Amino acid sequence: MTQITVKEIQAPIASEMTAFEKKFRQSMQTRVMLLDKIMGYIIKRKGKQMRPMFVFLSAGTTGEISESTYRGAALIELLHTATLVHDDVVDDANYRRGFFSINALWKNKIAVLVGDYLLSRGLLLSIDNGDTHLLKIVSEAVREMSEGELLQIEKARHLDITEEVYFEIIKQKTASLIASCCAVGAASSGASEEIVKKMKDFGLKVGMAFQIKDDLFDYGADEIGKPLGIDIKEKKMTLPLIYALSQSSWIERKKIIFKIRNKSHKPKVVREVIDYVKQSGGLDYATSVMNRFYEEALAMLDEFPSSEYKDSLSKMVTYTIKRSK
Repeated sequence: MTQITVKEIQAPIASEMTAFEKKFRQSMQTRVMLLDKIMGYIIKRKGKQMRPMFVFLSAGTTGEISESTYRGAALIELLHTATLVHDDVVDDANYRRGFFSINALWKNKIAVLVGDYLLSRGLLLSIDNGDTHLLKIVSEAVREMSEGELLQIEKARHLDITEEVYFEIIKQKTASLIASCCAVGAASSGASEEIVKKMKDFGLKVGMAFQIKDDLFDYGADEIGKPLGIDIKEKKMTLPLIYALSQSSWIERKKIIFKIRNKSHKPKVVREVIDYVKQSGGLDYATSVMNRFYEEALAMLDEFPSSEYKDSLSKMVTYTIKRSK
């Protein structure tokens, strides 16, 4: 199977993405020189623009791309970037996607204020244009992301996450954002409430599959990906490990949890945990669950009328699951 490219996915919305980039850059301009410099830096280090692509393709699939679609995509980028800037302060992280984080270059105080500024720009963009329905969708996602993060912190202390709790965490932390992109796209295209809900549910399935794929990278489930064992070092309980522990005897489970809690800083121990998860069928199980969410998402998309936007959205779902990093 030939690898799907971002350019191929973007084909039906190429001109919209170019226009969006210009509009988004303008929305970030400010008279405060320091702030303008930081905004320029944030724009320069943007990634593949997957979130705006989900918004535009969802709008095209369910109706017409409008000015409201551009504002919806900008709102998601502003509010999500605000949460990332604050996350880096909380995590004391110096890098994000190969670039220095805002707090690494300009210190925590400035980073927190920049996050607040981005948040207020997003709120005003919606209020000034009467997009309160879009603001509600995105604000709910930001609330869920915060709750998911806190739930994970609370559970990590005890290392007692069940599969059910894990799904709740990734639904809130990751899937809610992709769901909001798809819902905002549909809502901005003039779609009915029922269709907006359907697109949100579709986005949730994609987000769940996306996060499980990310968790599999931690175990070297692909040649390229994040460095091995980062989740284990950070004592994060993900699906492959949760499943492996559920298949183990009480003594073996206790032994593995002790290693993660007290010795996960040692590369040798991380390697041992990875091998244990692989031998216990954790990777195969997580892959089958990921594929189930992936197939359910595609089945939901099938209910929409044929269009180039829908085709691209389908390719995008496949791209997020088959990616190698």
